[in-house]
Amino acid sequence: MTKKIIFGLLFSAIIFAGCSKDKQVYKETFSKEDGIFLYNVGEFEVYMLVEGMRAGSTSILVGADEKLLSSLIPDEGFHQSTNAFLVKSPNQIILIDAGTGVNDHIIEKIQKIGIEPKQIDSILITHLHRDHYGGTKKDTEVLFQNAKIYLSANEHEFFTEIQVNDDVIETFALYDGKVEIFEPENIDSALSEIMPGIKPIANYGHTPGHTAYLLESGEDKLLVAGDFLHIELVQFALPEISATYDVDKEAAAVSRRTILDYAAQNNIPIGGMHIVYPGIGFVETEESGFKLVSVE
Repeated sequence: MTKKIIFGLLFSAIIFAGCSKDKQVYKETFSKEDGIFLYNVGEFEVYMLVEGMRAGSTSILVGADEKLLSSLIPDEGFHQSTNAFLVKSPNQIILIDAGTGVNDHIIEKIQKIGIEPKQIDSILITHLHRDHYGGTKKDTEVLFQNAKIYLSANEHEFFTEIQVNDDVIETFALYDGKVEIFEPENIDSALSEIMPGIKPIANYGHTPGHTAYLLESGEDKLLVAGDFLHIELVQFALPEISATYDVDKEAAAVSRRTILDYAAQNNIPIGGMHIVYPGIGFVETEESGFKLVSVE
């Protein structure tokens, strides 16, 4: 065997070492310190962007047994992450959530990838808590001048008519004429695309219109599931445990188990806005709950 052939085989092995579950190929061109993780979904380049990390606390969990928690949480504690996802498709550049906006970290990371905010075509909002939409503006300045904002009808109605959030209303006013309202479909139905390769899924409970987004390109998929959970060390194993942030705690628990079962049964990796780096993993069943197998 010639040196050229040997080198070619080694090179191929390196390229495809990222195959997970025999299908997905991922590659990492940024370090953990960068807070950027690149994951390939067919023709889509998906970047998980960490806006910030902080020390976690189980005090946000509702009805959790302390003895059981101590068996899941290490003595040294744990961290929680706030993430967003950027998708480069063949046709457009999409942001899924935009972080809090209290710092410029999401903008800085987008620029580190080589993209300017004005190049973002669409912003898909999972729900209208500040750490998901706040980064769309700075004070009264629109940060993504050419982007349309997409969110579910239930979410829009809840935060503009029922539990009115003035900051949400102000944000929509800044993006006047560029807010698209849609109806996500149930996970067990025939899902429809909101744009090529992206299907919104109703995942209500955390908020009345909380939405997950299924990315599909070729044979590859990724489910970006927003705030389906907040403390991964606990809520994968115990999906029935909800958080104080959940508007409807019982519905959130049902939605969490449903989406985790869907990801596990269909072998679809899942990404979350509060899963620590790399923020993406495969879901496997374990006892009466689940576990996350990171793609890192």
